[in-house]
Amino acid sequence: MTRPFDEIDLSKVRTYSAKERQSKVTTSHEARPLRAGMSMREFIDGLPAILKADDLKQVAKAVVSAKTRNKPVIAMLGGHVIKTGCSPVLGDLANQGYITHFASNGSACIHDTELARFGHTSEDVASQLEDGSFGMAHDTAALVNGAAKRSAAGLEGFGQAAGAMLIEEKAPHVERALLARAHRLNIPYTLHVALGTDIVHQHPDADGAAIGTASLRDFRIFAATVSRLGDGGVVLNLGSAVVMPEVFLKALSLARNIGHLITHFTTANFDMIQHYRPSVNVIQRPTLSGGKGYSITGHHEIMIPLLAALIYEEAEKLNL
Repeated sequence: MTRPFDEIDLSKVRTYSAKERQSKVTTSHEARPLRAGMSMREFIDGLPAILKADDLKQVAKAVVSAKTRNKPVIAMLGGHVIKTGCSPVLGDLANQGYITHFASNGSACIHDTELARFGHTSEDVASQLEDGSFGMAHDTAALVNGAAKRSAAGLEGFGQAAGAMLIEEKAPHVERALLARAHRLNIPYTLHVALGTDIVHQHPDADGAAIGTASLRDFRIFAATVSRLGDGGVVLNLGSAVVMPEVFLKALSLARNIGHLITHFTTANFDMIQHYRPSVNVIQRPTLSGGKGYSITGHHEIMIPLLAALIYEEAEKLNL
């Protein structure tokens, strides 16, 4: 006969009443049922006061607070944000003073200019790569590369020049363009380009020296805005997995190096997947000495309009 193994003796187990226990979730945190025809305020107030729903509310509150305190709100963009149709939402936030600086990689600029000029963007990469036609739109390259040369030859920033050129040529859909909106509002739109990553770099009119000069000027403009983030500013990283998190970290280090005290500000990363660089370069490292970072996962075409709605409702609640 097989000898049974010893079992632990449960006779001395200590228990307690769940009724008296401290708990993290209560009925007050739960969502309220939805109904047809409810207002946006009712929808937002009915969200669970738990985890990311609460984080989203906190980000919205930070943006509204930054506006009331005259602090920067930087929206850093990846190209996918433009392709998913979020430009009008972001442009209206800028109109209302809830975004004070746009910063993006080169692809966001390309998609923004194509939508402004032609009403469409986002070519079929797979099919056009086969015959080498991918990225070979000469009119797109002419404007973006022209903006780099115009910036390098004068005093405008790279993004500033691109926005001005869209306005000057009276692009048919210019009103939805963030580059043009920023120019008209006299707020920065800075372009941060990695050479060889954008389709316009494939063209013979691409001038590496001009692109580098223009992008470096925009980095310095960006760093100037970063230097004012302390005590209430906000940085929103919307869909940039590599370029903007790296640019932000360097700008923050530069601004702190020359004496700016940049603590107690809010950062948030919005993306479909949480990547390494946004997590450490936007959320974690910059706020170690004071501040708060949030990671919000979801599709841009849903999360960015939802964030905007929360911002407007929070402002309305405060009678702003």
